[in-house]
Amino acid sequence: MREYGLHIGGQSVKTAKLADVTNKFTGEVFARICVGTADNVRDAVDVARDTQRIHPLTPTQIQAIFVRAADLIRARRQTIARTMALESGMTIKDALGEIERAIHTLVLSGEEAKRISGHVVPIQSTPGMENRMAFTIRVPVGVVGAITPFNAPFNNVCHKIAPAIAAGNAIVLKPAPATPLSALAFVEILEEAGLPAGFANIVTGDADVGAALLADQRIGFYSFTGSEKVGAIVKRDSGFRRVALELGNNSACIVCADADLELAAPLIVRGGYRKAGQVCVSVQRVYVHRSVAARLGDMLASHIAKLKVGDPLDPETDVGPLITAEKCVELLAWIDEAVSAGARIAAGGRRLDGNIIEPTLLVDASQSMSVVCKEVFGPVISLVPFGEIDEAIDAVNDSPYGLQSGIFTTNIDVAFKAARRLNVGGVNINETSNTRGDIMPYGGVKHSGFGREGPYYAIREMTDERLVMINHQEQ
Repeated sequence: MREYGLHIGGQSVKTAKLADVTNKFTGEVFARICVGTADNVRDAVDVARDTQRIHPLTPTQIQAIFVRAADLIRARRQTIARTMALESGMTIKDALGEIERAIHTLVLSGEEAKRISGHVVPIQSTPGMENRMAFTIRVPVGVVGAITPFNAPFNNVCHKIAPAIAAGNAIVLKPAPATPLSALAFVEILEEAGLPAGFANIVTGDADVGAALLADQRIGFYSFTGSEKVGAIVKRDSGFRRVALELGNNSACIVCADADLELAAPLIVRGGYRKAGQVCVSVQRVYVHRSVAARLGDMLASHIAKLKVGDPLDPETDVGPLITAEKCVELLAWIDEAVSAGARIAAGGRRLDGNIIEPTLLVDASQSMSVVCKEVFGPVISLVPFGEIDEAIDAVNDSPYGLQSGIFTTNIDVAFKAARRLNVGGVNINETSNTRGDIMPYGGVKHSGFGREGPYYAIREMTDERLVMINHQEQ
């Protein structure tokens, strides 16, 4: 069985402690990964800081490296997808889709590296400063610290590393303990494509590694994707340093009486059950107008019946396992609670072998049920009927979270009303909450966090704005 080390300064670094990497469908151990320590984090930051200071890359060099890396990823996508499916439980279909997105993210980041710029400040308009000129430049923060989740083990890693390097930084990244191999594969490809050793470093491990990252004052910016609980710790312990937090959500969609249900139904099913619902913008709550609730429920159940559930390595599988057995137990308890409170199971609702919960549809759900008011992070969609659009908008906003929402309507006035009033980071019209393009500014409000991903926006987060002013005297 292969044992993997940390990746620091281009070298595989072994440690005294090893952790198992399991096949999330069968539970079998298929690899072992070294567990890092605070000393390893210190060493990684040492290397990252020195590399960034001593060997800066030009924008043209960065773009060329990213283009070569994209080509290597494309050539190896089947191998990478298999690793992703094994360690995360996502289907081969979903893994291949994520790899294509990562390629796009790399290319976008390379392009943005060449477009980093400031702006002219009309300082001469200030009385007494008529002979001055001023402009801003954007400068790298130096070293970025990043922590990524299990559910997007390749593209989310790319969204941290590629913009950080494009901005002129080096990075130390801690991947999720359950899915370290995809992150290692990504960095190894970057270095094969020409990225000098030391710019991208991986320290695998548990919460102690994350704490050591936060404690290192040489890190100038933190980018975290994960739970609300850990996000609060990152915000607390980062001190005066800036952070970007992409946290939880209980994503909602509104389906109006005039909606095109033939358009909405397959998108909702795809948006709710992709990656077994383990996506922060997965469709969880669907507020549907009472006049079309029964029809939409029937249409969704029909689409759900066509989904293939099982081994994620099977190219025909649509829905694979959850990340842990404990999550299965929690979800089943929430489903039972909803049924006891008056909801009805229209599809699914059972646990299968291999930590799989059937794609589940609950109808006649209500706002107080855990499947509605909490973050499910699993393959469960709940339909909640409404009468007036204001009622639906208020229900969406009645949540501590606010990442993305969707609305299906053919009324442009209703669409823009929702866009203005929904208290979320992104509103998708005639799309679900799950719709995301990697070029978009992506992030939330309230307990869903703050800061934005997407290469252009992440680069702005990972650089500081610096004013340059010139006092020039006419001769």
